[in-house]
Amino acid sequence: MCKLDVDKYFANNREWVKTVLGENQDYFQEIKEGQQPKALLLGCSDSRVSPTTVLGTELGELFIHRNIANVVSHSDLNFLSVMQYAVESLEVRDIIVYGHYGCGGIKAAYENKNNGLIDNWLANIKDVIRHYNAELKAIEDEEDRLKRLVELNVLEQIANIKQTSVYRDALDKGLQIRLHAWVFDFSTGIVHDLKKKYNIIPAVH
Repeated sequence: MCKLDVDKYFANNREWVKTVLGENQDYFQEIKEGQQPKALLLGCSDSRVSPTTVLGTELGELFIHRNIANVVSHSDLNFLSVMQYAVESLEVRDIIVYGHYGCGGIKAAYENKNNGLIDNWLANIKDVIRHYNAELKAIEDEEDRLKRLVELNVLEQIANIKQTSVYRDALDKGLQIRLHAWVFDFSTGIVHDLKKKYNIIPAVH
């Protein structure tokens, strides 16, 4: 088990502040005024897939919610509240579901072993497995099968967003909410846009 190097993080923070202020003396005054994020991003809690690092975003660009395996659960009031605040208060019009290959939550759901409390959460992914069981079984290589399950999970979470009251209310008000399905591959560092890869998700729903 790695020990947390607290001094390292505080030193990094101070160095970052120095660098930022060297480029823009008003930076912190500007972000203090409020946030206007360009998108809501639902990502996985995995420590290797930090969206701000991978996508090179600045503070204030992304409104981010993370959970195990980037799941949209209709009983998860935490995410639904985040989504409502993003759409209704921050006027966000783009929502990204950001999965990643090599996801431990996806693998645990696929292996279907007893993992304790987390199995209740993984049931959301097991539903995806049941829904696409024939397609997944047709893939001979297990690694390829798990990669496809990661993609299918992202696409299913897009479908789940469409069923939320927040999304449907936004459409009723004439708002255009653009949904994006992305998958990060930490073996290459590349983020894949599933819409372009499979040409199956229109840009605007």
